[in-house]
Amino acid sequence: MSLPAEVPLPRAGEGTEPGETAESASTARSLPQLLHDNPTVVPFIVLLLAVGLFSAIVGARFFHPFNLSLVLQQVTIIAVVGTAQTLIILTAGIDLSVGAIMVLSSVVMGRLAVLDGVPVEFAFLAGMLVGGACGLLNGVLVALLRLPPFIVTLGTWSIFGALNLWYSRSETIRQQEVEAAAPFLQWLGTALRFWGARLTYGSLLMLALAALVWYVLQRTAFGRHVHATGNDPDAARLAGISVARVLIAVYAIAGVICSVAGWTLIGRIGAISAISGGTANLDSITAVVIGGTSLFGGRGSIVGTLIGALIVGVFRNGLALAGANALWQEFAIGVLIILAVAIDQWIRKVAA
Repeated sequence: MSLPAEVPLPRAGEGTEPGETAESASTARSLPQLLHDNPTVVPFIVLLLAVGLFSAIVGARFFHPFNLSLVLQQVTIIAVVGTAQTLIILTAGIDLSVGAIMVLSSVVMGRLAVLDGVPVEFAFLAGMLVGGACGLLNGVLVALLRLPPFIVTLGTWSIFGALNLWYSRSETIRQQEVEAAAPFLQWLGTALRFWGARLTYGSLLMLALAALVWYVLQRTAFGRHVHATGNDPDAARLAGISVARVLIAVYAIAGVICSVAGWTLIGRIGAISAISGGTANLDSITAVVIGGTSLFGGRGSIVGTLIGALIVGVFRNGLALAGANALWQEFAIGVLIILAVAIDQWIRKVAA
């Protein structure tokens, strides 16, 4: 009986493309893995390039402290709503109702405190409870009835929007009325002024909220469960994780964060309007996607969302200072979204 021929081991350099060394092949494979493990790297590079580009085009006006603080104020609401959206997208879901929850919460706070004479503390708490209840409803429909998040939140977006118009009677509560009856609701619009900059309490709250959610996602068991649910819900169930509870909790927490965004919205515009914040849904998704969070779940971070919101703010502000038409601002944001999704797809494919 003849012995099987010995299979020769590949020599160094074999198995690579022509002209490619083993070291370069290893580097090519490790780069996508690095980007996969650190999803904020690409958005951070894009932010630096955007800042460099517009500083070259616009000049010193772009780096003026007032302009930089203006960018931060403009992205505050997007970043807060984006924080809620990040939690949901990390579970491989999506929420199209975040903007409607934000506005409905602000309207509840305002009408109770200003028009109905309810003490502002209870009106504020009622707004928070409404946001949490809306998020809880989304979570129950997704987790217990196992309905697609896109369809569920598309439906609740219409429901919450209709309730908003019904309860508000399509009336706007003017800034002077809010200031006279419930100045606490405008408190987040109060600004600290230094060195020509104007930093609002809303922006500080945004940073504090982002830090809190980052800690929860990175340093707690609940955060690990969120990532595990987004990566593979079946594997998470086998590991003993109650996926339904995680999803319900995530959507409920996101609803409360949207209520915080509603409070921030009142501070930002001063008044309370049922038609404000109409672009918050898409803006939040834009910030999350550009920030490197995968739409397939399990990969992303709150820091990336903040960077994504800043990228949107820098592009809009820089193009406005350069005299570009508003339509080109939206054009640029659309290109960024497509590039971000394409890069995410490439990273997932190569790093797999």
